[in-house]
Amino acid sequence: MTRVKMMNSCSQLFWCFSLLAALQMPLVAAADDEQSPRPNIIIFLADDLGYGDLGSYGHPVIQTPHLDRFAKQGVRMLDMHSAGTVCSPSRASLLTGRNAYRSGYYNIAGFWGTTLQKEEITIGHLLQEAGYETAYFGKWHLSKLENDDEVGINEMGFDYSFATSVNAFEGPENPQKFIRNGTAVGEVQGWYVDVIVEEASNWITNKKEDDDPFFAIIATHEPHTPISPPKKFSQLYQDQEIQKLSRHIEYGGVPRPLRDISKNKKEYYGTVTQVDHAFGDLMQFVDDERLAENTLVVFTSDNGPEYPVSLEESYGEWEDPIRDKSFGTPGKLRGMKRYPYEGGHRVPGLARWPGHIPAGIVSDKLFNGTDFLPTIANLTGASIPNDRPIDGTDAFNAFLDKEYDREVSPMWFFPVNYSHMPGMAHMAMRKDNHVLVGHLSPNPENVAGDKKIDWIKTAFPVDFELYNIENDVTQTINLAETKHELMMDLIPMMQRRWINIRDEGPWWNRTD
Repeated sequence: MTRVKMMNSCSQLFWCFSLLAALQMPLVAAADDEQSPRPNIIIFLADDLGYGDLGSYGHPVIQTPHLDRFAKQGVRMLDMHSAGTVCSPSRASLLTGRNAYRSGYYNIAGFWGTTLQKEEITIGHLLQEAGYETAYFGKWHLSKLENDDEVGINEMGFDYSFATSVNAFEGPENPQKFIRNGTAVGEVQGWYVDVIVEEASNWITNKKEDDDPFFAIIATHEPHTPISPPKKFSQLYQDQEIQKLSRHIEYGGVPRPLRDISKNKKEYYGTVTQVDHAFGDLMQFVDDERLAENTLVVFTSDNGPEYPVSLEESYGEWEDPIRDKSFGTPGKLRGMKRYPYEGGHRVPGLARWPGHIPAGIVSDKLFNGTDFLPTIANLTGASIPNDRPIDGTDAFNAFLDKEYDREVSPMWFFPVNYSHMPGMAHMAMRKDNHVLVGHLSPNPENVAGDKKIDWIKTAFPVDFELYNIENDVTQTINLAETKHELMMDLIPMMQRRWINIRDEGPWWNRTD
């Protein structure tokens, strides 16, 4: 402390110049564009695709030749995470670089009036200011696009949009609810994933100005329910040998129906292969247009895989037969969609950028969904907002399997209303190789639905589990009773982070 107080004037002047230089770094990067063109960026976001659902991630049955080849052209991530455990929170965090609870996504959009606030700053906003053309294709799920009182995609940093508010619940074939730049389109012929890949390809070809780099998010419906692929894909998986090979696939320890729904496996497997085929079409287009060398493409998922409805989830009061086709797997990870355990948010992650990401590498470095905003901002010379907490960090080194500094430990939360699910936890926090899992008090199971926000805004984590994720990726060995010193470091960290995030988020429907 004495040395800091006695800093002489020369040192002060040095630090002033250092600070000024740091503030000017984005401008220097942008000024160097003529020598090193800024990359085009494509994020391809699958919906409910599990960590273990691709051939390159060990699935014994599903054929994903295009994605497997793509993995060999760049990096395959072993520690890639969505920033949320369910659709809307994950997407909000990807766009804003902020934990979704800060934006009020305690569950999916629509609950208690949850919608994206105009005050949020997205990657699209930052890249527009940096001279990029920006576009969004596919599932949005952050506001109701049909409602003029809620924000539209074009207001949130995207020059062009062709999207649906939620999934294609009328069927992934011939979707009926696409909205293009605020105007309803009507029925569109084809399957959802093929439709948005074609629209994105046309936009890149015809609608962008040749001199401007572009940024596009392509967020498909598949393999979310309803699941109904073209027969040419489902028929690949209908023989008895498939049933034998898939018999020992794991589902994160989440209860499955006792009734036999195995005949539905071919539908799910076929849908993943359909996504692979559409992604292959997109990459063929990128290569044919000679865009590959200067385009960073990232393929990932918005959260862990879905599971069939159980009596516990529905309190025995409702059914959802379309979820009987949910055969996604988190591999050996614990938990599925909605669970803060690894299976709920550790997802496939593949990235290609020739000349910048070595071909064929495998990375075990963490990349979280909140990292997209700061990583992309630093790649493009865009300015990162300094008037709000940003929970992500520039993690581009993770694509190179290199170490980097992470100041803020990532946290993942469950969607409120699911505290009654067997084995559910409420939050998880990663610090180096350890994951602290937290449970909130008071117990929320008997809290009425309209009081859930009152509960979440006042609850506090008091019960904990601890796992060494490097040695115990299945999260079966709880170290909470043996690692006392580490627990005493991590528990206050989680509690402080929880209060900071919880208190920033909107209190929907508060009356006092």
